[in-house]
Parts: sequence; C-alpha cells; structure tokens
Amino acid sequence: MKNKKNLPIYFSIAVVLGVIIGISLKGNTTNVLSLTKKSSQEMKIKRLINFIEKDYVDEIDTDSLLDGAITQMLGKLDPHSVYIPKENLQAVTENMQGNFVGIGVQFRMINDSITVIQPIKGGPSIKAGIKAGDRILMADTDTLFGKKLYTDKVPSYLKGKPNTKVALKIYRKSNDSTFTINVTRGKVNIKSVDLSYMINDTIGYIKLDRFARNTYKEFKSSLNTLIDKGMTDLVLDLRGNGGGFVDIANSIIDEFLEDDKLIVFTKNNKNKIEESYATSKGDFENGGLYVLIDENSASASEIVAGALQDNDKGTIIGRRSFGKGLVQIEMDLGDGSAVRLTTARYYTPTGRSIQKPYDHNGNKNYYNDYQKRITSGELLNKDSIKVVDSLKFTTPKGKVVYGGGGIIPDVFVAIDTTSYMSTFYFNSINDFAFDFVDNKRKELSKWTLNDFIADFDTDNAVLNKYLSSVKNRRKPSLKTKERIKKYLKASIANVLFGDVGFYRIIQLDDKMLQKVLELESKKK
Repeated sequence: MKNKKNLPIYFSIAVVLGVIIGISLKGNTTNVLSLTKKSSQEMKIKRLINFIEKDYVDEIDTDSLLDGAITQMLGKLDPHSVYIPKENLQAVTENMQGNFVGIGVQFRMINDSITVIQPIKGGPSIKAGIKAGDRILMADTDTLFGKKLYTDKVPSYLKGKPNTKVALKIYRKSNDSTFTINVTRGKVNIKSVDLSYMINDTIGYIKLDRFARNTYKEFKSSLNTLIDKGMTDLVLDLRGNGGGFVDIANSIIDEFLEDDKLIVFTKNNKNKIEESYATSKGDFENGGLYVLIDENSASASEIVAGALQDNDKGTIIGRRSFGKGLVQIEMDLGDGSAVRLTTARYYTPTGRSIQKPYDHNGNKNYYNDYQKRITSGELLNKDSIKVVDSLKFTTPKGKVVYGGGGIIPDVFVAIDTTSYMSTFYFNSINDFAFDFVDNKRKELSKWTLNDFIADFDTDNAVLNKYLSSVKNRRKPSLKTKERIKKYLKASIANVLFGDVGFYRIIQLDDKMLQKVLELESKKK
C-alpha cells in the first residue's frame, strides 16, 4: 500500500524533520546494544521508574514517560540522532528497505472513500484485477467507507503477512457495479526512480526519490535503457531527495568514476577513518553528467554531489544542499524500538565536511535554516551564500569548493517563485483532475502520453471548466491562470499516466533543465 501524496514533492517544501538518515558505509544497519552491564546511571534510571510506578500520586504510563525521556536525551546530542518507537519502526524500515507487504495501490481519500488512483505495477492488486478509480468499501469484515478514516490508518486494514488473503468489496463507477475481489498480499516495491526518459536524442534524465535497498537496481536498469537509446549525457535529478543508504549511493557514484577514485570517507570520535573507493565496473565513466540539487537534497544525495564535484566529474546545478553529513547506526533497544545514533561524520574526497553547524541545546534553529535562506536571499542569488575562507578546498583540476554545510553547486539556479499557488488551488485542482478522469476514463484511455503533452486542452475548455467550478473565488491574475493551467494538465496526466505524466509536463519549463540545455548548446 503506497499512500499517494496529494501534492507532488516537486511543488512542496520538504519538512526537514523528514530527512532520511544515511546509514553506514558498509550497509550494516543494525547494532545491538548490550543491556547486561549495570552502571550506576542505569540503576539510577531503573530506581526512578520504580519509584514513579510505586509511589507517584497519579496513574502514569511509564512506557510513554521513558519514550519521552529518551527523545529528550537524544535531542541534546545532534539533530539526527533519533528514537524510533516500536509502533513506527516498521514504517521507517519499509521506507528504507524500499518494499512492504500489502496489496499495492496508490490511493486517496475522496468523499470518505478509499479511492484507487493507480494500482502499483507488478503488485498484488493489479494482478487481481483492481483498476484505477475503484473504491474499496470493505476489507474482510471491516467497513472502510463513511468512517472519516485518516489516510495513515488505511494501511493497517490492507497490509498483512505474505501470502495471506484479504477480501475487498469494490465499487466500480465505470459500470456502476459492486463486487468482491480476493487479493493475496505480497511484496510491493516502493519506487525509487520517479522518472526516466530521453529529453532529446542525446540527453537522458533520471530522477531519484531516495537511496533505498532497491534503488541501485532500479537506477542501473534505467541507466542501461537510456544508454541503449543513444544517451551521451545524463541529468541525474536529486532535488528533494532526503538520502538513505550510503552504500547504495556509493554504487551509483561508481557508475561515473574511474577505478580507485575516492568517493567519501568517515571519521569517528577516535579519529578512525574509513574510506570508500570507486571500482572499474562503471558503465558511464566517459559520459557527460549534470546533477541537479536543491535545499532539500540531503545526506546520501550530498555525498553523490560532493564525490562527483571533488573528482571533477560533471556539473552540479541548482542551489546549496541541505547540509546533513552525520553517520547514524541503528541500534535495537530490545522491545521493538530502536535508536539511530550518530557515530561519525562524512567528508568529501577533498576533505570537506558536509554537515552544517548545530548546537547541543535543541534543534529549533537547525530546522529554521530554510527560513534563514529565504530572508538572506540565498535562494535567489548565489552571491548571498555565505562561505568561510578557512573551509576552502581545491579539486584536482583546480576548482575551488567550500565546506561548512551542504554542497554549493557549480552553476546556480534561483528558486522558481513563479510556480507559487495557494493551497486552495493545489487541493481543488487535484480533486477536479481525479473527477474529470473518473468520469471520462474510457475516452481518455485512448491518449498516449506524448500526444497528451502536445495536444490536450489546446482550446482551454478543461481549464475554463475548472475555473467555473471555483467561480466563487476571486478571479485569478493572468500569471496565476497560467500556473493553474499547467498544474491542472499535469494533475490530469498524473491520474492517467502516473508520476511520469506529472513530471513530464511540469518539466516543460523547468529552469534547471533549461540551464542544462543552455550549457549543452554552448558545448556544441
């Protein structure tokens, strides 16, 4: 079960608390803490809990009390050492592993019903015959419509153990029928490659959403497909990519760097250094490369950008990345919960620390960094990026790069303020797009994506129909109307063709991709 977001990441500002925490160079994600050693500190905590349970005046849940104490304790360390309660650990693990066991649908709650936007390709639902637009009314004996279910509660009814069955009562609007489909739960991949296509005859494009366990396999397949289509230059889009497993990122970097090039190294509190090097297996070492980053590219994304920049491979385009360069190891606490504890720092090949400054007295200022970038003008002008001369480094070919927090791109592209629309328009357009497709599925199914991009709604009939549906709102300005038109078309494409439809339309006037084409034309 994959919960389809109402607003694609491209248009939203990522919540910094959601930055995925990169884990260990060697991919070893679990260290078990020894709980047998009884130190005086451990005894102190145990006594306190015992006193509270026995003598405290009110009834108290000591489990939640202890969870809160652990969270507060880790909050005094650094922004990325975190406690994961047992009820959240499964979801976090699934996100990092890149798969889960369920029925495999992208859905939204529409008019109090679980509505299938798309069944996930290769998943159990599509094999069982579930189609886009189906409403899931019941799962076994559980009624799921008319209950005002929160989106995050839906998976608990549909997920389960592998090879178990769930009987889904379905309403299909296209033929006004209600029936039951038995679905056998199975492994469903969480897609890492959002989009892969040829921009023109020679330039390929791959957008990576995360660095999960399945990411390299997806990336490699996409890379090979584009090479077979004649790609000589690749655009690797890491905008909004919060990171993940660093060993997976290293495997992707290895596709571009020659044998024995340093990719990244870590240093712990004992100054022990661990290094990771490229091998001879890369399939795109001689190809041209552009890497797109922004203020929400973090952790493993920054390691990719930093490794390529420091080895003078390709061109980094965009805005300064997030600045997360701490190594976490996941440690089991023995009751189904875990901590991810920072144990080292990441450094790029020239010796730059990726991590931006933080203090040990809370993380409020750390997570207000985005607002600081807005007020300082950094998102609009490269000259507003503050650099420290003492953190200046030089690449083998003489390019000057800076440490101290994030990766500064080689070519700056300001944030696109013209794409702003109110939340009202985003939400109402998404609802309108789904209803529009849902009422014309047979007719719209005849479109191919390329024909849709070129010819859909050239007379603005659909746009005007949407605008008339929100006629009680103040008439939008000409610029806002143009934004609405583009997002409406992209949203309809999203319902019809999935993410690839959405991004292909949004990227028609993407400033960073336009910069790539500009740089390519100068080369020729």
